[in-house]
Amino acid sequence: MIEARELTRVFRTYRKRPGFWGGVTGLFHREYEEVAAAKDISFSIREGEFVGFLGPNGAGKTTTLKMLSGLIHPTSGEVTVAGFVPKERRNEYRRIFALVLGQKNQLWWDLPASESFNLLRHIYAIPKRDFTSRLDELATLLDVTAKLHVMVRELSLGERMKMELIAALLHGPRVLFLDEPTIGLDVVSQRAVRSFLRDYNRRHRTTILLTSHYMADIKELCERVVVIHKGSKIYDGGLARLDAGPARKIVRFRPVDGHWPSTWQPPGRVIEQSTDSIALEVDAARVVAVCQDILNTGGVADFTVEDVPLEDVIHRLFSDA
Repeated sequence: MIEARELTRVFRTYRKRPGFWGGVTGLFHREYEEVAAAKDISFSIREGEFVGFLGPNGAGKTTTLKMLSGLIHPTSGEVTVAGFVPKERRNEYRRIFALVLGQKNQLWWDLPASESFNLLRHIYAIPKRDFTSRLDELATLLDVTAKLHVMVRELSLGERMKMELIAALLHGPRVLFLDEPTIGLDVVSQRAVRSFLRDYNRRHRTTILLTSHYMADIKELCERVVVIHKGSKIYDGGLARLDAGPARKIVRFRPVDGHWPSTWQPPGRVIEQSTDSIALEVDAARVVAVCQDILNTGGVADFTVEDVPLEDVIHRLFSDA
């Protein structure tokens, strides 16, 4: 039992701290806010298509993937995958899809990956010959054959993700949901995973829905993207047509000796400026005129014209939504 004297001392000590009274009030009266994690999202994917599923943190991407996997039941609307209703969690459906969560492991941490693979072979009732053939193919393509008998906790992050992909593909799913599969990986591992997914999709015509915050993943793997924001779909179409506004270019140049006239009026929006370089975003139709203006203004050591990064295009979509 806590004595009244002790309670009084605690109260006097903490009563002036920020949030104290809100915490006390919350013990007796709480306010709740209902937030729709996914609403008005409607799209269809053709068999064998590789689609990017984009959105900021909290947009509802993972929630949508979990509904497609049957882990979460939608409160309204209909979801079907390959003719199955995911929330029914039928074994026939579980055998044709796989879900890979970049921040959650399905492999046993203290066992070699090969042991987890054998367990999955029995769970999915994969014939021994098919299991051996698929495991050899996947391990070779991902270059992890020598790591199959190493405990998972001793593998690097990139190696663990490769093992997670093998585990997801051992039963030959027709549909693959990937939630941030390259998160936290180094550049080399990211490239290896992207190359594998691209080749696997082309070889087996597996339908893949990919979420990623790395735009390199989307550019290299997806021709179509679905963008959601605050639980709602704001774009569904080709990656090349993502920017619905006028074409834009980035003109980047480096002044000789880092000097540039202070009275110069930039013929575009300055997005980067330092003693080493200046970058302007301009209408694509005005690139030639802008370049001539820059060359006539002062000495230029080097000069480049670039496309606007996809990250910026998507950020504008979020800002306008």
